[in-house]
Amino acid sequence: MRMNYPTIKARVLSALILVSVMFISAVRPETKPVVAYAEDKNTITRSISPLLSLYDSLDLGTRNLSRDAFTKALMGFEDLRAAGSLQNPNILSIVDFSLASDKKRLFIIDVKKGKLLFHTYVAHGRNSGQESAMSFSNKLDSYKSSLGFFVTGNTYKGEHGYSLRLNGVENGINDNAFNRNIVVHGASYVSEQMIRLKGFIGRSLGCPAIPTKLHKPIIQTIKDGSCLFLYSPDQSYISKSSMLAAEADTAITAFPIVNAAG
Repeated sequence: MRMNYPTIKARVLSALILVSVMFISAVRPETKPVVAYAEDKNTITRSISPLLSLYDSLDLGTRNLSRDAFTKALMGFEDLRAAGSLQNPNILSIVDFSLASDKKRLFIIDVKKGKLLFHTYVAHGRNSGQESAMSFSNKLDSYKSSLGFFVTGNTYKGEHGYSLRLNGVENGINDNAFNRNIVVHGASYVSEQMIRLKGFIGRSLGCPAIPTKLHKPIIQTIKDGSCLFLYSPDQSYISKSSMLAAEADTAITAFPIVNAAG
């Protein structure tokens, strides 16, 4: 019997191609990273430009939110949203630790509807400072606040009642938040009465604690995959944050776009 060598060679070649394709598919990553870092800074600028006008339309400046905090919050928010890391992608929460604790420094914004949903007090860690948060940490038992971007998790009932878990997404900056039990919860020491008594609100063990009368509706609003940004003009954090790596070159050009439009 005479062998048909061209046919055999064709079949072998087809088999080798099939194996190669299967191998390439096997090694290709199929899951998205928790955090995506944009390579095109101009693309980020364009994506946040429509949102920058919220700073003025919501009177965030007159409410004492720093423009720098808002710009940086939008950068990380859009980064996480583009990566598919946010299951609750229309809510952006910002804590502005450049403000003392007797000021309302928690801002919760519905960016889709263009509404400021909550503006209230929030505590910092007791070892971060007294009236203002000045020092930050990612270490266990530091009792300090951590800076940076977080994605909210699920709710549970714990020592402080109805609470919300937080997942820090910046390696070496806040990624110990879950292990440190850094959560959003209500606290009686976060109140105007405490401000009248002491001049500032009480401090937590590192958690962004909020007023008890608002903690349930706030948690219900921001739970299950929204972005939370804890800001301070802390140069150590800003220089280390990969989430803000693209921000430096875009912040200057972004705001004139809004101003030029009116």
